[in-house]
Amino acid sequence: MRDLYVIIAGAAELEDWGPKPLATSGQPHERGLMLHDDAHSKLGVWECSPGSWDSAKEGCGELMHFISGHGWIVDADGRWEIRPGATRWFPDGWSGRWEVDTTVRKIFAIL
Repeated sequence: MRDLYVIIAGAAELEDWGPKPLATSGQPHERGLMLHDDAHSKLGVWECSPGSWDSAKEGCGELMHFISGHGWIVDADGRWEIRPGATRWFPDGWSGRWEVDTTVRKIFAIL
């Protein structure tokens, strides 16, 4: 039987995950709550303070749904706004840059 999680993602208490590795500007700091983590998938809540960093999906894809904050994700397709209610799929092989100007929080599923 699987564990059942009921959370209010916007109010969930998050663990300190430390400074964002490879930040290119600012001092972004990550916090999160992992709800599920196995060899096939990871599900949780993630938050990061302002800053910029490069990112890539290698060997996995990620579905993100943002619940707070603001910023931009810049990739080969253009500039995509991070804002509450925004949802996006990042497929395996995606790469781009995050530019966070107000702490963002998202629900994520990495497959």
